[in-house]
Amino acid sequence: MFTLFGDKVSGNCLKVKWVADHLGLAYGWVDVDVVKGEAKAPDFLAKFPMGQVPAVEFSDGRSLAQSNALMLHLADGSALIPADGFARAEMLQWLFWEQYSHEPAIAVRRFQKFYLGKPDSEIDPALTTKGHAALNQMEQHLAKRDWFAGAGLSCADIGLVAYTRVAHEGGFDLAEWPAVRGWVARVEGALGLA
Repeated sequence: MFTLFGDKVSGNCLKVKWVADHLGLAYGWVDVDVVKGEAKAPDFLAKFPMGQVPAVEFSDGRSLAQSNALMLHLADGSALIPADGFARAEMLQWLFWEQYSHEPAIAVRRFQKFYLGKPDSEIDPALTTKGHAALNQMEQHLAKRDWFAGAGLSCADIGLVAYTRVAHEGGFDLAEWPAVRGWVARVEGALGLA
C-alpha cells in the first residue's frame, strides 16, 4: 500500500494512477491542487522537497517523485516493462523523449489555453510548432507499429498517452495524425479508459 499525491487534471499524475490501476496495486489518493500552490506548502515540501506532483509515500516511510520514475518503479517486474533488453531501452528512450520534447509543448500549451484560459495570441507560438513536431514524430513511429516499444502496452505508451489524449484542449486536433489517434484508442482500451 502506498499513498499517491496528485492533481487529477495533471497527465503526469494520471499516468502513475493508470499504472497502479492497471496492475491492481492498492493505494490511497490525496488531492493536491497545483494551481492553488498546494505542492509548495511547507508541510508538502517537508515530505517532498521537489515540490511537485505526482509524489508517492510508501508504507515504509520512503518517498519518491517524478512521474516516469514512479511508473517504472511500480511496474517493475510486470509486462509494462519489456523483458527484451532492446525493447526496454526503446521504452526508456520514448519516456525520456516524452519529458523533453512532448510534455513541454503539448502539456504546457494545454495548461495555458484550457486551464488558464489564455487566448492564442498570448501563448508562445513556439509551443504549437514544437507540439506539431512531437505529434509528427509519433505519427511516423506509429505508422509502422501499434505500440511504442515491444509487442504490447508498455510504460512508454502510458507516459505518452497522458497528454496526447487531451491534446485537443491545447489546440492540437488529432484528426491530423490518424496513426496517433488510433494508438490513443488502443491505449485507452487497454487501460479501460475508453
